Amino acid sequence: PPSPSSSSPPSPLWALPEELLLLICSYLDAQALGRLGQVCRRLRFLSSRDLLWRRIARGCLNSGFTQLGTDLAAGIPVKERVKVSQNWRHGRCRRETVLKWKCKQVAPFSSFLMPWMELDGEYLYLSQAENIQAYRLCPDGTGLQRHPQAIFSGHQEDVCRFVLVNSHIVSGGGDGNIVLHKIHGSYSVKFSAHEQEVNCVDFQGGLIVSGSRDRTAKVWSLSAGRVGQCLHTVQTEDRVWSIAISPLLSSFVTGTACCGHTSPLRIWDLESGQLLTSLGTDFHRGAGVLDVFYETPSLLLSCGYDTYIRYWDIRTSTRKCVQEWEEPHDSALYCIRSDKNHMIASGSSYYGVVRLWDKRQTRCLQSFHLSSPTSSPVYCLRFSTTHLYAALASALHVLDFTAP
Repeated sequence: PPSPSSSSPPSPLWALPEELLLLICSYLDAQALGRLGQVCRRLRFLSSRDLLWRRIARGCLNSGFTQLGTDLAAGIPVKERVKVSQNWRHGRCRRETVLKWKCKQVAPFSSFLMPWMELDGEYLYLSQAENIQAYRLCPDGTGLQRHPQAIFSGHQEDVCRFVLVNSHIVSGGGDGNIVLHKIHGSYSVKFSAHEQEVNCVDFQGGLIVSGSRDRTAKVWSLSAGRVGQCLHTVQTEDRVWSIAISPLLSSFVTGTACCGHTSPLRIWDLESGQLLTSLGTDFHRGAGVLDVFYETPSLLLSCGYDTYIRYWDIRTSTRKCVQEWEEPHDSALYCIRSDKNHMIASGSSYYGVVRLWDKRQTRCLQSFHLSSPTSSPVYCLRFSTTHLYAALASALHVLDFTAP
């Protein structure tokens, strides 16, 4: 028999089959995976696999994964998203004002002072006065090209809000009209919708819902031969500030001014226009809902004048929200967005304050003051996994979280 001194040395751990190595590495946390990648080239490649980082990313802020595990940022390495997520958590970012415009000194609630925007891949769409302008994002994501790539017009007064869905823009204006544009083409449709300003719109599944200052919400058809036909008129008995269609395309929610004795947050049947349910029972007069956002068909976020972000689960209760967060400085909340997982971003009514919230915590995680000394609300915000854009009264700001 061979002597012990002549026996071959044991194989290193990383000589194991890749399947076994991946299984072992799946028990490591982010720090351990990072250290493992410094051992050798093979382990560096192995420890960077999306398969290993996916579990970690689902517990991070704004890493591109929903609660159900759907990847909303496919194509970006998951490991890189986890790194950037730490910057979101700790508030590490570079701030820049990327666009400025002049404010008209007119009525205080002019929608020109309340810009709205949408992000779509390489473009940012921004409402300015009666037009919507499409700006191409710079390759690093921080700035915009100086001149818009396209301008979408059709309103005689300022655009109040618009949505971007399936290469179509649907906008509501102060002229009471709704305008539909096809982004890649000259097709557009305009029709008279309300007697007063169209404060909010949404568009899903070939249907448009709109809400107005005239105290009605309406459902509109876009099917062939019925474009612009009103299917239902809902008497909300209050000014409608926000509206959203459920992901199941079965209902829609309205957020109203809360000037009467009814809940400012109500859900309506999309097919019949009948009231399905009212959310909440303890709203103070004037606690209007300014923004609503569906995460899933049963999970809904709302915010408004009463300074609270509320999280509703309509499967469990319609009388009380399942979670709420209070704006620390008692400011109205104009807009909210979530990553459909752990993070919420909100825009406040004073000094351009953007706040980041972790649903697993009760207090605000990070805050950024974007306007000083002149106070301006954050009228709209949108974010990707790397950047957050905030539209104030006279400028568009960007927070770049890829910065060290």
